[in-house]
Amino acid sequence: MAFAAIPQTEDKIDMKNNYKSIIRRTAVGIMILLGADKVQAQLHPMGSIYFQNRYLINPALAGNEQGWFTNLGYRKQWATMPGSPQTQSISVEYGSGKKSAAAVNFYNDEAGLQKRTRGMGTYAFHLPLDDNGQKLSFGLSVGYSDDRIMQEKLSSNVDGSDRSLASYQNRETYFDGDFGAAYQSKKLNLELALPNLKSFFDKDKKVGEVVDQSRLFAAASYKFRSDAIDGIGIEPKVCYRQIKNYKDIVDFGGNMTLAEDKVNVMAMYHSSRSTTIGLGVKYQKYLVISGIFTSGTAAIREYANGNFEMNLRVNIAEVFREKK
Repeated sequence: MAFAAIPQTEDKIDMKNNYKSIIRRTAVGIMILLGADKVQAQLHPMGSIYFQNRYLINPALAGNEQGWFTNLGYRKQWATMPGSPQTQSISVEYGSGKKSAAAVNFYNDEAGLQKRTRGMGTYAFHLPLDDNGQKLSFGLSVGYSDDRIMQEKLSSNVDGSDRSLASYQNRETYFDGDFGAAYQSKKLNLELALPNLKSFFDKDKKVGEVVDQSRLFAAASYKFRSDAIDGIGIEPKVCYRQIKNYKDIVDFGGNMTLAEDKVNVMAMYHSSRSTTIGLGVKYQKYLVISGIFTSGTAAIREYANGNFEMNLRVNIAEVFREKK
């Protein structure tokens, strides 16, 4: 009788181990898919792309102003839940004031266990069309993208050596790029950008298997100016975004500048049924600080309460002039 009980106990142990293995694989798979969707879906790009730092979405606008500029951005979802999405960005631009411009930008996005890091170097060419500020601009960014699971945040119930996790972690860092073009005048601005060129041309199917990516961005805006009323400026803008494996998104809204461009208020409504609002203040000639809030999309509004973003733009040359 004693010997008959041993196989039954071993079977139960094997079944228990099998269940644990299935649970681990399922948990890892779900976390990879959910995390990747939050990071790459581009449903909520940085709010600064619309007015304050358009270079982030369009490389043609790198070095659009003469001089050295640094932009810092940080975004965090308004939630105390562990693993809530957060994004950091930094870019440095140089505009020669003639035709050539150069820039670099680094972008880090985290959501749940998923982390995406991207670094790009950019060259832009600004071709003047007349002496009244009209110009055509073209830009190309080349760099790398890297997608990983943050193993240090894995639950103790998930085996870090699991094959599903190891397969995802073994994906190679890949070269990527962005292309952009723009027409600019004193009033009218037209933009076109092709982000994530590797995914756009589908040369590597693995890039788009797990995550969605932004494939096309187009925008048009027009500036109205009234110097008679405290230097008020109004710039309505409409944007079109094409997302891989997701419905297209249309953004429309505008930006208002007050007190001779020392204060700006912006608002954009997205067809995904979310809203972005922001306020910016210019200090002296070298510093612009802005805060931007974006509400959650209609599909997830009951589970996520939007995100808040802080941006800092520094005119480096003006900083040194102030010190002198």
